[in-house]
Amino acid sequence: MASNQSTTPPPTLQRGKACLRCRKRKMRCDGSKPACQQCVRAKQNDACQYDDGKGKTRTQLLREHIERLEQRIRELEDPEYTSPSVTLHDPHRHGRSESSSSSLTGSPASTGFSLSVSSFSPSANNSPQSSWIQGIPSPSPTPFTDIYHEEPQPTIELAQTLVDVFFSHSRQSLLGLHMGRLRESFTRPVMEQHHPVLTNAIFLWACYISRPGPLSTHESHYLSRALDSLSDAIQYQNRLLDVIQASCLLSVYFLSNGRSLEGSYHANAAASLAIQCGLHGAMTNRSSFETTASISPFKLDPPKDAIEQGERILTFWHVFVLDRCWSVVLHKPVTIPHGSDGYASITMPWPQDMEEYVAGQIDDLHSFHTVRSFFEHQVANVRGGFSPLALRVKASALFERAHHLASTWDQPLVMSSAFTDDFQTLEHTIARFIQTLIPVHQLDATVPDEKHAYIATHTLAHAAMINLYYPFGAEDPVSYEKCLRAARCLVSIIKHIADTDYEYLDPIIGPCWTCAVDTLIRELNVIESSWPLVSSSDVRSEIGTMLYAMNNLSARFPLLGYSVAKVQKRLSGL
Repeated sequence: MASNQSTTPPPTLQRGKACLRCRKRKMRCDGSKPACQQCVRAKQNDACQYDDGKGKTRTQLLREHIERLEQRIRELEDPEYTSPSVTLHDPHRHGRSESSSSSLTGSPASTGFSLSVSSFSPSANNSPQSSWIQGIPSPSPTPFTDIYHEEPQPTIELAQTLVDVFFSHSRQSLLGLHMGRLRESFTRPVMEQHHPVLTNAIFLWACYISRPGPLSTHESHYLSRALDSLSDAIQYQNRLLDVIQASCLLSVYFLSNGRSLEGSYHANAAASLAIQCGLHGAMTNRSSFETTASISPFKLDPPKDAIEQGERILTFWHVFVLDRCWSVVLHKPVTIPHGSDGYASITMPWPQDMEEYVAGQIDDLHSFHTVRSFFEHQVANVRGGFSPLALRVKASALFERAHHLASTWDQPLVMSSAFTDDFQTLEHTIARFIQTLIPVHQLDATVPDEKHAYIATHTLAHAAMINLYYPFGAEDPVSYEKCLRAARCLVSIIKHIADTDYEYLDPIIGPCWTCAVDTLIRELNVIESSWPLVSSSDVRSEIGTMLYAMNNLSARFPLLGYSVAKVQKRLSGL
């Protein structure tokens, strides 16, 4: 006889109520707080976060925690300073007693850390904002200082908390490091840690993304320390990866703040070092890339495990994206060459999510020409290439290739058959790539991290189409329409960006929007100079949408402020 007892299934959560980790992995979540059972079983309690609009986010809690740490530091610096009573606690470990909380006054002697009393009180006159507004150059690094061994570092607790703040924006910066290992590294002896040039660059970003909060007042302090550490780090061959990663972070920091010369300098340095140490071919059957002369002193030691191997893959593609995207904005040649053979060939597999490297799953360890295969549609027998970061890399390559091809057209000359073939092939590649992306109307259903990555990818792909057709639009109606259609696709993407998304967007989106608004203004000029008169309300509405988005993004990235002012000035004359 069958039993009458039945098991009551767990209640189904409302849409959007599951934790971010379960949503990303499409797992059933019970909605328990502070950590759901799925995350508890996976020992990922700290990764269990909810985006339900109730209470404070983990990032807000971390920033408040840092403010409490800074307040305590002031008390330690000045015995006469009085402040409200501050009780330090870990916001994610509710059951821990006060006596078990980490001490602010120092750390175990074996770690080699000490506290710099004066390091947390930068003068307001030395803020990065004043330096780029007034044109004051950043201080030059002092050569051959022994910063690696002598410069005092933050306490372990403060360093780890800054890393936690940075982690919430790590996809935005594209830094490919395992954050768990990075946090743990601060407990090791100083010579076993990452070089201060990288850690200070990460701390700089933690302060930068905290604007306008109190933490942002330390930007100039960590910027100065990162730049000063650079000349020391370059002396250590085993710290080349730290130098490359720090140079990428410094470059994007400068570029997004409108400091283009400094940003270009660090981007070029990162790309040159990546090629010299063979990072672009580090996944071939050689432990490091050797030049034909075999005299390069830049040789990387073999990676210790799959995670370290994954970090190298992510680091190269971080450099590649930076080189391809910002070379277009800065109107300069790329540093990583287009070559497909020998020294210049890129044989690094497409980037994957860090979780796959942790699981030991690395795609295509054999040698193949990654970027060339993409452009030549050689996808057979090639695994991977569909992670959010891989799609971002492909969009960046298309963005630069379109700009490069369009710029090689010499207007007085008739198009050659070779140019026409290349042009049509690239157009087909861009169109086919866009079709492989998640549809724009489904962006709101993705988890926040992936949504922000897909927004950047969609934006770069449509901006590539604008780059390809814009020079021909004045003479060719077909090119004009395709360019205008791409600009309107960018407007449709903006409609899916919530106000809370802007602080997580990639800075390169700003220049892409500038290309789109230029296209729309050209359409407005055509409409308002035509006869008979045609209503321009639709295109003015589209331009208004673009300006709203650009204004929002410029609040985070001052780079865009000039473009906004320029567009508004042009519109005032229409």
